[in-house]
Amino acid sequence: MPEFLDLHSRTNKVLRAVAEVAMQRHGLHLGQDHLLAVLWKEDGRTPGEIAAAVNVSTPAVVKMSGRLVDAGLITRRRDDRDNRLVRLWLTGAGRALQAPIESERRHIEKKVTEDLTQEERELLMSALAKVHRSTVALMTESP
Repeated sequence: MPEFLDLHSRTNKVLRAVAEVAMQRHGLHLGQDHLLAVLWKEDGRTPGEIAAAVNVSTPAVVKMSGRLVDAGLITRRRDDRDNRLVRLWLTGAGRALQAPIESERRHIEKKVTEDLTQEERELLMSALAKVHRSTVALMTESP
């Protein structure tokens, strides 16, 4: 396996495991925090808008939102102007998770980068952004 893909895969796997445990402390599964983060930024978005923001399919957001509705963290309501649209809205409990979830994410980021200098952190973020752009472009290329 190519060196970059191997290291990235191993790192991603362990980071996801660490993040999953952190989210479970707040009654969430990994990924649900991303959906909530979109609503913390702009409440009342449609599943399609959320899907585009977090790079997943709309059906995945619909399924995940059902679990968050069941947990009392969000509600679904028809759009006031277009009854065909459903919008997702935070409940008080969903809003209350913002500070602890963001704190967990900052803590993880701090711990996994604590051995890096500020310059190394900046280079890492820049390099990862470039890799992300290249990977997205690769996905859109025709076979």
